[in-house]
Amino acid sequence: YAFYWTELTSITIPAGVTSIGSNAFSRCTGLTSITMPDSVTRIGDEAFHGCDGLKSITIPGSVASIGNHAFSDCTGLKSITIPGSVASVGDNAFYYCTGLTSITISYGVTSIGYGAFYSCTGLTSITIPNSVTSIGNYAFSYCDGLTSVAIPNSVTSIGSEFSNCTGLTSITMPDSVTRIG
Repeated sequence: YAFYWTELTSITIPAGVTSIGSNAFSRCTGLTSITMPDSVTRIGDEAFHGCDGLKSITIPGSVASIGNHAFSDCTGLKSITIPGSVASVGDNAFYYCTGLTSITISYGVTSIGYGAFYSCTGLTSITIPNSVTSIGNYAFSYCDGLTSVAIPNSVTSIGSEFSNCTGLTSITMPDSVTRIG
């Protein structure tokens, strides 16, 4: 909660910082930009939750984990690139980022958490790399703008990941899938 609900408009995190703690910048609604150094390896739970003025963020290739609700309710966020260094995208990490139109998930990401992109209504397409072996329930639920999805052949089980995606007209499912929930 270091800068929780303050009037910050921009942040430059100095080199040497390795971890951004839980709720560190949560509810900084005026925050429009953030610069993170390559020393950061962890973004904690709800670190930027509710920073609805944030338009873009570059997650450095040093980050290994993105916490639960890390960027949830960042409604102004337009695009995000998740580097391959990130093993897991936390539960509800980008929950209700309604302005999000573009997501790049790099090869190397293995797990997408429960509700990770839940209700990202502006999202129109998603490419899930073959490194992803686990997609949590409701990960892309209520992504109404999503029209097509290709499940990578590294995934063996499909649950409720795409429930209530009312615009979805096409899905490509590989032979590796053995269970549909």
